[in-house]
Amino acid sequence: MASSMDSSNGGGQNAGVEVEEWMVETALSERFPFYTRANVGEVFPDPVVPLTFSFGFQNEDSLGGSELGFRKAYERIGVMEASEFPDDECLFLGVVGGYAYLNASALRMLGHRAPGMSYKDIDDAFFGDAPGVPPFEPKEGDDRPDLTEKIGATFQWVLTTDGLPDVAAFEETVNKLRAERPDFGSMTDQELIDHAWALLDAHFADLFTEHIYISFLATVPIGIITKVCEAIGQPTATLKLLAGLGDVESAAPSMVMWDLGRMVAASKQLTALFDAADFGGPASLHESLTADGSEDAKDFLAALDSFLFRYGARGPNEWEARSPTWETDPDLALAAIDRMRLSPAEAAPATNNAARATEREALGAGIVEALAADPETQGQFAAALSSAKVFMPGRERTKTNCIKLIQEVRMAMREFGNRQTEAGHLPSPTAYGLLTQDEQYKYLEDPTGWSEIVAARQAHYQQVAELQEPFLFVGHPGPIAGYPRRDAVSIEQLESGSTLQGIPGCPGKATGRARIVTDSHDPTALEPGDILVAPITDPSWTPLFVPAAAVVVDVGAPLSHAIIVSRELGIPCVVSATDATKRITDGALLEVDGDTGLVTVLEDPT
Repeated sequence: MASSMDSSNGGGQNAGVEVEEWMVETALSERFPFYTRANVGEVFPDPVVPLTFSFGFQNEDSLGGSELGFRKAYERIGVMEASEFPDDECLFLGVVGGYAYLNASALRMLGHRAPGMSYKDIDDAFFGDAPGVPPFEPKEGDDRPDLTEKIGATFQWVLTTDGLPDVAAFEETVNKLRAERPDFGSMTDQELIDHAWALLDAHFADLFTEHIYISFLATVPIGIITKVCEAIGQPTATLKLLAGLGDVESAAPSMVMWDLGRMVAASKQLTALFDAADFGGPASLHESLTADGSEDAKDFLAALDSFLFRYGARGPNEWEARSPTWETDPDLALAAIDRMRLSPAEAAPATNNAARATEREALGAGIVEALAADPETQGQFAAALSSAKVFMPGRERTKTNCIKLIQEVRMAMREFGNRQTEAGHLPSPTAYGLLTQDEQYKYLEDPTGWSEIVAARQAHYQQVAELQEPFLFVGHPGPIAGYPRRDAVSIEQLESGSTLQGIPGCPGKATGRARIVTDSHDPTALEPGDILVAPITDPSWTPLFVPAAAVVVDVGAPLSHAIIVSRELGIPCVVSATDATKRITDGALLEVDGDTGLVTVLEDPT
């Protein structure tokens, strides 16, 4: 693990940014050399900090829980054997140039070895039509008929199981951790840090293993449904057959937020408080509600507290334990509720979800009936429909389980960070994230001098965050000094009549004014009926889908969070619309086709 904090001017395209290497990096695989930001860019949109590196990627003398989770999931599915993994280096995940990458070469092994699949299925899921994807060249040992047979047995289980009891058991575990959260204020600094790392050591690798296992297996029913729909000449039916599934944990907060928004809309007192809110400024709406003291404010805060107890772990960049969440900063949630309260009653997400579910069931039954002449295909298709209702919600639940655990770690470390900031030992309450696990324990022994170290690292972080990392590379992406600045990358704006092709996410067409929202902290520019154009969508973004007529996202893949949630909320969605936030002019009149993934500029605002 690299940990040098030395800086020097590398020149080149990055002139003026003094940074040569990142704080923490993994070795890159020679056997599996193709890496990508696809998918992982949604999970880690920003540079990876030392704390997250320690528990997720690689620690001083061991592999992190995320890397171990990938390995255990691949073994459990049958894709690879333990003997194929390097002993002390990350294989599936890499951190280079500050950013997290997935090893696409290793991911391709699932497609290459699985029955009825090929590496192309993996590439289509992650890259679509993205340029620069290198060809797959099988190597000696890649063909494993014995593992193909094992994967086939796993796939058969996917199509026959009617539940995921392990996922439910993990959910019960993390919910219990929240319900039995200790009084952090009464704990010593040592106890806080011990508690946080004990939670990670006890649970994270197992939770992440289940997340990766279920995520990969969720592609099985989707693949079958997709191929059948294409074979019968109804390729766009796939999206409709995967919508309105219900019990999708990541969509649930939006449903509850809608009800909170209705409380605001029905109260003159609450409406006045929300109207006066400045989400981009220093004032806190949550503090204003608390100080108001009216019965309406008290009732709303009671409902909000209940919401935060259940969903407070969600937020921007939520896999990073130093990032804010709805619990640590309720104004993040209130900003989304503010947009919902302005929406008309017919935009209710539960209503849209029910409509999608009805459409899905009718369409699925019709296709099953139409396949009567081919009993084998009919049976497989029907099984895939049932399996999708199990594995797609299961996939989102496994992710939520991980996030809930990280929240308990976050809350313990935030108590520690607040204390150290008040004592003058750290420059900010979240500076703990800029220390590795080993360094946190060294800090406990002697906090002297660490404030200057983490301040320098925060400046380093800001420098790297301003650089545009490569989307994919083979071998090595080159030194950070060669990365261009994000604000120096010239992007041509779309004119009237121009189109932008993305990946279809949720079916339906919508027309509206583009609202480029780059920060979920302040979405006040978004009005009901606008087209939300966003760089990325994690759970802090998806409640903003509700007031929007449609959603267009710079990045994303067929199983991305944005797509799954948009299908539950019934919002037309297009992802992987590359550079949409830069190419589409704010205020432009757009048509978004969620069936084809095409975004058309109907009218330039100028």
